[in-house]
Amino acid sequence: METTHIDIVIIGAGPIGIACALECKKRNLNYIVLEKGALTNSLFNYPLNMTFFSTSEKLEIDNIPFISNNPKPTRNEALEYYRRVTTSNALKINLYENVQKLNKTDYGFKVVSDLNTYIAKKVIISTGFYDIPNLLNVEGEHLPKVFHYYKEAHPFLLQDIAVVGASNSSVDAALEIYRKGGNVTMIIRGSAIGERVKYWVKPDIINRIEEGSIKAYFNSEIEEIKAKEIVIKTPDGQKTIANDYVIALTGYRPNLSFLENAGIALSKDGKSIPKYNSITMESNVKGLYLAGVICGGRETHKWFIENSRIHAKIIAEHIAENLA
Repeated sequence: METTHIDIVIIGAGPIGIACALECKKRNLNYIVLEKGALTNSLFNYPLNMTFFSTSEKLEIDNIPFISNNPKPTRNEALEYYRRVTTSNALKINLYENVQKLNKTDYGFKVVSDLNTYIAKKVIISTGFYDIPNLLNVEGEHLPKVFHYYKEAHPFLLQDIAVVGASNSSVDAALEIYRKGGNVTMIIRGSAIGERVKYWVKPDIINRIEEGSIKAYFNSEIEEIKAKEIVIKTPDGQKTIANDYVIALTGYRPNLSFLENAGIALSKDGKSIPKYNSITMESNVKGLYLAGVICGGRETHKWFIENSRIHAKIIAEHIAENLA
């Protein structure tokens, strides 16, 4: 394992990590981006036919134009855009390199990955939140029929499918599987479809539920998952229904233990919001910065590409002014 001395390590090569790399390059800062998966790994793992809520110009970084063929860009268009931004700017990104430890030292930081060790003066964490799903914590969740990510509808043709949740991802999955020939039942903890569901999709799911094409149990939760059934707790009592697959799209959370192990303080109000200076984006650990959705802790709906891309410029400017 080699040891590399460098000014800045950026952890995470999502859109905000890429934006940080662009800002560092413009200032001739010596940086490297470490990403445990593919470029924009979270976007890569989105459903194949996913459409963004934001328009393309709101997903742009560093004022590099994002041209889309649609009013709202698709997953594939976004992947192409961020690929081209990365390659055309020759950004220094190591893919498939997983950071395992991050420690503050007298000289800065020691960053240990599964491939290398880095001695860095500054570190930027832009790891997002999509890698750790919120579990149902019910018996049978370990069965191979249970998925916490959804890719496409084809495997679910002629199957009894339970979609758990009422967010954008749950609604998109339910509608697509229904239209591809699956028998869909939605299990929804609340009393209605989520408030933040895309406005052009919400009437569609409500109409499908009202006409009976998609069955929905509101104010309900899965209590147990069996090989060919699920047990649901409903306002009308416990129900057991036929089931081939469960798609539990109940949200995701950032790797909070990684932040804590790096010395970052988290709020104790259940939101686990990391402590940082909103003017500089520097955390309570001097020289360690936060960028993107990670800044919201468990409140993963607060930060998006469009409102956190400014973090990159703020951080790079502060580092350039204070790099010893």
